[in-house]
Amino acid sequence: MAERSFAKEVQKLKQGQGDTFSGEGILAITKALLENGVGYVGGYQGSPISHLMDVLADAEEILSELGVHFEASASEATATAMLAASVHYPIRGAVTYKSVVGTNVASDALSNLASGGVTGGALIIVGEDYGEGSSIMQERTYAFAMKSQVWMLDPRPNLPAIVKAVGDGFELSEISNTPVMLQVGIRSCHVHGNFEAADNKRPPMTVSDALEKPARQLDRIVLPPATYLHEEEKLTKRLPAAKKFIIEKEINERFGKPDAKVGLILQGGTYNTVIRALNRLGLADLYGDTDMDMLVLNCIYPLVDSQIMDFCEGKDAILVIEEGHPNYVEQQIAHMLYKGGKSVTLEGKGKLPMGGEYTGQVMVDGIGAFLTEHAPSLLPVAKVVTNEEPVAIPDLSKTLPARPPGFCTGCPERPIFAATKLVEEELGEHHISSDIGCHLFSIMPPFDLGATTMGYGLGPASAAAFHNENPNGRRSISFVGDGGFWHNGLTSSVGNAVFNKSDNVIVIVDNFYSAATGGQDILSSRATNKTKQTQSSIVDACKGMGVKWIRQIDHTYDVTKVRDTLKEALTTEERGPKVIVASSECMLNKQRRVKPELAKAAKDGKRVVRPRFGVDEDICTGDHACMRLSGCPSLSVKDTGDPLRDDPVAAIDQTCVGCGNCGEVADAAVLCPSFFQAEIVSNPSTGERRRAKRNQKIISWLQGRRDAKRVAFA
Repeated sequence: MAERSFAKEVQKLKQGQGDTFSGEGILAITKALLENGVGYVGGYQGSPISHLMDVLADAEEILSELGVHFEASASEATATAMLAASVHYPIRGAVTYKSVVGTNVASDALSNLASGGVTGGALIIVGEDYGEGSSIMQERTYAFAMKSQVWMLDPRPNLPAIVKAVGDGFELSEISNTPVMLQVGIRSCHVHGNFEAADNKRPPMTVSDALEKPARQLDRIVLPPATYLHEEEKLTKRLPAAKKFIIEKEINERFGKPDAKVGLILQGGTYNTVIRALNRLGLADLYGDTDMDMLVLNCIYPLVDSQIMDFCEGKDAILVIEEGHPNYVEQQIAHMLYKGGKSVTLEGKGKLPMGGEYTGQVMVDGIGAFLTEHAPSLLPVAKVVTNEEPVAIPDLSKTLPARPPGFCTGCPERPIFAATKLVEEELGEHHISSDIGCHLFSIMPPFDLGATTMGYGLGPASAAAFHNENPNGRRSISFVGDGGFWHNGLTSSVGNAVFNKSDNVIVIVDNFYSAATGGQDILSSRATNKTKQTQSSIVDACKGMGVKWIRQIDHTYDVTKVRDTLKEALTTEERGPKVIVASSECMLNKQRRVKPELAKAAKDGKRVVRPRFGVDEDICTGDHACMRLSGCPSLSVKDTGDPLRDDPVAAIDQTCVGCGNCGEVADAAVLCPSFFQAEIVSNPSTGERRRAKRNQKIISWLQGRRDAKRVAFA
């Protein structure tokens, strides 16, 4: 169950010639694939293109009607290897995944695909996740394009440009026998707009047709001596063909006045921000019309020397605008100008920041500084435009408790780490290796668990070096999620631990979905998926790998059981890897599924019971140890109003989903009995109504007696 359904939106994909298509960037990309006769599509979800995979999944029926095969790939390597169908057959294929973590995983397959080259068009739609809002290490996909000699498009962030880039990408791939990357950032994925639709095309050759007519070209297979010829072909045939296509098809665009003495060379993906900056500087109108001479690189690799040199001809200074570090484009242009003996001043990093996201103000400052130095007469104002003075934000660090990013309300992973903290209180601290996924929040307060994270599914692998020579010594603990387990962890982590007779502990956090990427189904999901096989056992997979000591926990909210099982794994005399599979459904996905069902049942007049938890203010001591072992967003503090109590008491707000973790933690840690469970009943029975009225009368009477005895101060 993905976090968002596109079941209604995908019906737009049926639009044809004469229709105006309106929607989001990711939907437009899917429509463009169908208009360009794609034969098969695959990929792995990840921000900012997670929703693209969700769109494709919801559009699977439409795809199949056109003879297009779609599958959600097990990993980015799987997705890239899938493009092998375009090596020997004239079939257009497309895959999608997040960068840079995706290209890291895919790099082996990418190198082989790029070496042998392709016959059909092979398009890799890469979601560039760069900037302050990113969840990954700050690197650029560009390096992979250069390394493997894969061409890279970076279209302007508007729907017509993105749709055109899809078609251009397929053509460029076929003409140069080279895979093409289509880089789209968050601005492109989620931009809204419209474009003139065209009819969808059934692929001239489907993958079914290819199976009936097997083909094989020996010179496309990556084996010596062909591998040596592939390098020569890249440089003497594929690269010249790509550059010729870029010029003839006018992939890159030029705006403004060509005779200007200064110019901007920019990535297509930064175009909107650049135009907005020029507008704020008084050098462009709201529609993008400007006198500034600009070369917009919708293809950022390869660069065409003649085009760059022609743009720089007669210029005094050029500003290269590329987001991220290293400054690959600037270096290449500098090399071209040096070899061509040009004396034009080249600016880039320096006027603009070396790294970091190029936001609107960054662009204003950078372009403003460039023009102030090299063309001050162009600036219609005396100073560079800046944002309004920010309102001073009061320092609340001493007033409010810190609220670091953490698990969602009711997350079933929270009790796992609460149990780990309780075990460490008894057995001492352990080295803990973390992994990519929701469970990585365990490194933050209140848990503060985890020392490393090396990659998706590599949590246990990153503990591989920790071998205690003392057989009775301390063991390491490592975590891996169910998504990471199926992505890479089964072989690279669990299999590796079995093969090397690791004596450490592996906890597999099973929340039924690939939750961190949006809640997509995976092999071990409990839901029935009409197009995918689910309900595969993680326990059986581990046993198949050779794990002997394995425990299954089907209710992670039982903190006592999780604690005792982890303690057993850390203290048992049995040798070899100890695996604990801790399973409970992701609360976000559960709420997406359950809330509509409960709302419908209540509307239909059926009896519906919802659990809610609370804290008895008279019993709570204000110790707040429950928060230090929970960290639930719904668990907070409040002032009782009692002048004799200095400390605020614990309180549970209206966002509580009734998971019971706070009470379980309190019980397992022997903290306090102040937590209680209540039940909210919709459409109660007649007997329940009577009991509720009777109980309310008794409570009111007791409260009145207590108030009458209370000492009051005037």
